[in-house]
Amino acid sequence: MTVVPDTKTDERDLVLIRLIDAPREKVYRAFTDPELLKQWFAPLPWTITEAELDVRPGGINRFVMRSPEGELYPNQGVYLEVVPNEKLVITDAYTEAWKPAEKPFMTAVLTFEEEGGKTRYTARARHWSMEDKEAHEKMGFHEGWGQCADQLSALVTRL
Repeated sequence: MTVVPDTKTDERDLVLIRLIDAPREKVYRAFTDPELLKQWFAPLPWTITEAELDVRPGGINRFVMRSPEGELYPNQGVYLEVVPNEKLVITDAYTEAWKPAEKPFMTAVLTFEEEGGKTRYTARARHWSMEDKEAHEKMGFHEGWGQCADQLSALVTRL
């Protein structure tokens, strides 16, 4: 099954697109293997100290980010859609087993398209409100997610 990427951009979306010099199976694996995710998913000098991924619709997506000062930032959500090697949709609107989150922030739509032996990786952050989008932009969405994409690229070329 070929997934058609969601190309509709809502005004509440932030989008990052990268062409990664690795097959999409490796890129997808870096998103779905907790030990690999911990190696690249936080912009250095931040780190991921824990990751639990149950990659199926309704499955948990939980990780803990650690700041350079040692503060821990837990993140938890669920997978809404999983198409192996092609697409992941993850939201923080639910915390586990469809339990609503107290304050949802965004849904991530991640696509992995084959392009001449490389992967066109598109990360679309869909926010619940314009205020959430603007806050995410001010937090450094493009810089942080861009740095993580660079770290992802470096990792998958070594797999």
